[in-house]
Amino acid sequence: MSYCNYNIIVTTRLGMEKMVEAMIKEVLPEAKVLAAPMGFKGLVLVESPSPREDAENILEKVLFAEKVAVVEECTKADINSIRDAAARIVKGRISPNETFAVRTIRRGKHDFTSIDVNIAVGSRVQEETGAQVNLEYPDKIVLINIVGDTAFLSIVPGTFFYKKKAPGKPQLYKVFRRLIIAQEPYLGPLDACFKMGERVGRALQNFEVGTYIVALTRETDAPPLTKFLEGVLEGIESRYSVQTRSYGREVHKTRVLVYEMHEIVRMYHDHPIIVLEPEGSFVRDVKDELQQLLLRGKRPLILMGSREGVPSSLYRYANLIVDVAPGITLSTEYALPTALGAIAAVLEVEENG
Repeated sequence: MSYCNYNIIVTTRLGMEKMVEAMIKEVLPEAKVLAAPMGFKGLVLVESPSPREDAENILEKVLFAEKVAVVEECTKADINSIRDAAARIVKGRISPNETFAVRTIRRGKHDFTSIDVNIAVGSRVQEETGAQVNLEYPDKIVLINIVGDTAFLSIVPGTFFYKKKAPGKPQLYKVFRRLIIAQEPYLGPLDACFKMGERVGRALQNFEVGTYIVALTRETDAPPLTKFLEGVLEGIESRYSVQTRSYGREVHKTRVLVYEMHEIVRMYHDHPIIVLEPEGSFVRDVKDELQQLLLRGKRPLILMGSREGVPSSLYRYANLIVDVAPGITLSTEYALPTALGAIAAVLEVEENG
């Protein structure tokens, strides 16, 4: 079945097709609208006498429409037909001094893959226009939506797809992997110890912190410490399992150690040492110095307290003492993510400024 009479493609969240169909009909009463063609969720096709104008109307007035593309040409879903159609639509639309990429979204069963289409169309577009390919940040995108036996071709701006990683955004996880965080454990009721540890572990793994040292400052009862450690490991593992399934890159799993805090300072005496305590300077006031400590030289060691603070005798060995939340007393499970968030903000200033 061919759908070539449709000239606007709208994507939405899965299960919202019927709502979007109804909203488009309210906005464009003359248009023909088809929700979930062939049962494919997240897709709505529109037939309009004024596709460019009506696509703008949909973007402006239909809040549940996530992506809207005008169909430049429609053809049967085989690679040769798609290549030829792409060659036609890019004439005068992509110049030799622009960059482009091909994106194919394939719905249905075919004897080719989306990558096959991208390669074939990319070579033909380059031959036709003289433009260079830029897969990360192209000026233009040749967008190919394949629905069963029908291929819809569009030309959209390079910003058509939102990017989690855009030019200028720092790769923060690479810096967090350098960090060594030594924190006193939370020691209290056993169920609270596990819950605190689990939240700490999830925060650590969320930022992919390199090493976390459960830092003792005195003799400690085994049961609450054991529960805290179990919670930390459980929190790390649960977050790590999600990251490995959903991230398109290698994920670092936070390493967990147990040691005595004074001995940690002795061991890392030649590393940058940063103490996070209320006696310190506000992070904004020392951001330049903090940036240097975090990004230059050996792996930085960050000391944090829990129900008790970092021993004041260790302050004199610190390169910097920082207060990340002046006037606010943070509980153990919030102190760590707040500190890491402050570090992220400082690093973003470094990258952008």
